Amino acid sequence: MIAGRVASSLPESCVSDPAADLKKTPLYDAHVAAGARMVPFAGYAMPVQYRDGVMKEHLWTREHAGLFDVSHMGQARLRGVSPLSAFEEVAPGDFIGLKPGKQRYSVLLNKKGGIIDDLMAARPDDDGLFVVVNGACKENDFKVIDNELAGQVKIERLESRALLALQGPEAATVLAAHVPEAATMVFMDCRALTAFGVDAIISRSGYTGEDGYEISVPGDAAAAVWATLLADERVKPIGLGARDSLRLEAGLPLYGHDLDETVSPIEGGLGFAVAKKRRDAGDFPGASRIMAERADGPTRIRVGLHVDGAPAREGAQIADELGEIVGVVTSGGFSPSLGYPIALGFVPPALAEVGTKVSVIVRGKPQLAVVTELPFVPHRYIRKL
Repeated sequence: MIAGRVASSLPESCVSDPAADLKKTPLYDAHVAAGARMVPFAGYAMPVQYRDGVMKEHLWTREHAGLFDVSHMGQARLRGVSPLSAFEEVAPGDFIGLKPGKQRYSVLLNKKGGIIDDLMAARPDDDGLFVVVNGACKENDFKVIDNELAGQVKIERLESRALLALQGPEAATVLAAHVPEAATMVFMDCRALTAFGVDAIISRSGYTGEDGYEISVPGDAAAAVWATLLADERVKPIGLGARDSLRLEAGLPLYGHDLDETVSPIEGGLGFAVAKKRRDAGDFPGASRIMAERADGPTRIRVGLHVDGAPAREGAQIADELGEIVGVVTSGGFSPSLGYPIALGFVPPALAEVGTKVSVIVRGKPQLAVVTELPFVPHRYIRKL
């Protein structure tokens, strides 16, 4: 129950009211018709897998092209006199320097330097900043942005839009058949254009480690776009289960598991999200903590683990060679691509070097684990043509 485990592990501030009726994305009927097993996730009824199952869906995406419904994510436009500079008050990236047609991965920070959420922020055109945040956290995220940037930025939430992710080594040729402009994009490009006969925002990005695209379209066009892409024999629908195992192999953190409001970008291995000019200025939330961790080192670091034996799931304790508990697993499972269990977790810096042997406690018994270089499976982003 990968998706169930993901949903149940989200921090309290990001979990929707369990008593509330589940929302449906514009693609709900298409999922049901395709035989998807639907589960509650971030307040939505979402497909955890289709008839082929998680393992086959995972491997298909690695070899061909997988199509994901991620319409539960929060999409919004931030507009104002200077939305790029205003956004720097809540996130540590260089958004003033963000060029049109580009996007950046970043984090929303609290005053103590902890991560409220991770997100994508882009300039697909000259219409302010386009942001995409995690679905389970979007209510809180937009509230934080609104509170912190009141009077500077107006948030237009794009609730009526759907978001599709086409991922895998054949994604580019599949999409180029319908959107020729997509072939000229490289990793982290983002453009507003006409695609499939509607206004779309397309970025060459994703959260699987594979080359691919995220495609924002009006909700009433989503089913047609979905069907058009699936008509290509290289494309299959992929559920949340495989999305989780793919991002784990790619060493990518999942908010509510590997990141939360106690974790800083330095601890989480996301130091690249703090732009150099922002480090020099020290003008972002929690700068004193984050800069001290850069200078002196944090007390814990997110690492990858190759696990011998049964998979170590979230919450499993990590012990040193003397048996002392020194950390915790935050994500873990079987790697379909590698054929053995892998995990992400936090350990002290002294144990973070690649090759270090530790133990993970699974069902009360210690199992050998070795700190491994991330990502577990190499990223295949297209950075230049």
